[in-house]
Amino acid sequence: QVQLVESGGGLVQPGGSLRLSCVASGFTFEYYDVGWFRQAPGKEREGVSYISRRGTSADYADSVKGRFTISRDNAKNTVYLQVNSLKPGDTAVYYCAAGRASYYRRWQQDEYSYWGQGTQVTVSS
Repeated sequence: QVQLVESGGGLVQPGGSLRLSCVASGFTFEYYDVGWFRQAPGKEREGVSYISRRGTSADYADSVKGRFTISRDNAKNTVYLQVNSLKPGDTAVYYCAAGRASYYRRWQQDEYSYWGQGTQVTVSS
């Protein structure tokens, strides 16, 4: 059974940090690129970060560059998203997704075959 399970979300004050994790099972994780997406209330889901299957390429949305860092450990079937200097505008449900996405289509959600259920990140004082 294919699964992506996110964890690490929570309530944090502005300026705080979290480490989100996404653990994969049921498929050959190392063959898949991974994206992190988020959806805020009343907004469309948007791409936040991307990492290639071997971890050699990564990218970030302009809104999070310099604050978020994506990494992966294929031995543990896990992708991480370190989120620092959080702002209230980062409040959203964060989803990880796996697919064979070409770099040029990394923000296209239909490139991703598997999705997790999401983890809530709330930034508030």
